[in-house]
Amino acid sequence: MMFATVLKPLAPIRARGAALAAGLFCAILASAPVAALAQGKSQDIRFFRIGTGSISGVYFPVGSTLASAISSPPGARACEAGGSCGVPGLIAVTQATLGSVANVRAIASGGLESALAQADVAYAAHAGTGEFAGANRIEGLRAIANLYPEALHIVVRRESPIHSVRDLPGRRVSLDLAGSGTRSVAQAVLAGYGIDVKQIKQVNSQVGPAADRIRLRNIDAFFFVGGYPFEALDRLARNTRIRLIPVTGAEADSIRGKDRFLSAATIPAGVYRGVDATATIAVGALWVVSDKVSADTVYGITRALWHPSTRRLLDAGVAAARQIRPEKALDGLALPLHPGAERYYREKGMLKTGR
Repeated sequence: MMFATVLKPLAPIRARGAALAAGLFCAILASAPVAALAQGKSQDIRFFRIGTGSISGVYFPVGSTLASAISSPPGARACEAGGSCGVPGLIAVTQATLGSVANVRAIASGGLESALAQADVAYAAHAGTGEFAGANRIEGLRAIANLYPEALHIVVRRESPIHSVRDLPGRRVSLDLAGSGTRSVAQAVLAGYGIDVKQIKQVNSQVGPAADRIRLRNIDAFFFVGGYPFEALDRLARNTRIRLIPVTGAEADSIRGKDRFLSAATIPAGVYRGVDATATIAVGALWVVSDKVSADTVYGITRALWHPSTRRLLDAGVAAARQIRPEKALDGLALPLHPGAERYYREKGMLKTGR
């Protein structure tokens, strides 16, 4: 069963997508065992929200896969009998949002129990740096796991005169929407090349509309941070000749030096049709959770995430989901582990003594 929905979107999302996802939520309730609900067991159901990103991005399908893995409604077939191996009584739902920045703020306000977020954004929120300085600091964030690396894509048409980030001033460029992790990385990259955002003509949108605008020649370039290959970019490359702009050299070194959660990466040749290998930067995608969620619940979620049955769900999901591996779970964590997750990793011998 796939648990994917939008519960009161945190920011305007395309009406058609929101309506579709809301319909999926109705399907979740309809699919819950009727007998269990009829017998007055609805009080046993616990809903757990996972903030993601736009419905055209990577976070939403990854979050949907995670929601399926950890959900086990009352009356569901037991794990040993081939049923759900999630947390008993838990129904997890994905919520479309504007992305990482919006997600950590929603956790702080109580609008979400958990979310996906870029490691650099999660760290800034926890440490109170950048836009989270002072009273904007968010102290209640904890980590469940590092999930997979997200690479920066700067996309242009093949025939474009843009060959470097230095060529972007004066061009029509999408940096993604305010509240997205992509936008925070885009701003860091522009600053690293000595470019003020006021020097570009911002035509900002989420990745799906941005890909459409490149195809229609309505913009000149767009930034996107996510796992690869990404479906919307794969579709774009199949009907429009595109290139990726590299982020390399002294500028890339400087950008990474200012943010320890950014690393060097290469998007291999052929990931997107006709696109050569491109050096860029990447950041880890974390599953973060409020420290107000009980340790027992987070322990159960972490155990379900790494249960052998979840591997089948991850391998059947989008490319980014297939990269989610337990041996990488503790790499590059930008936050303290939630006590429930820490308990699981200690039981499995995955945490060194003293950590």
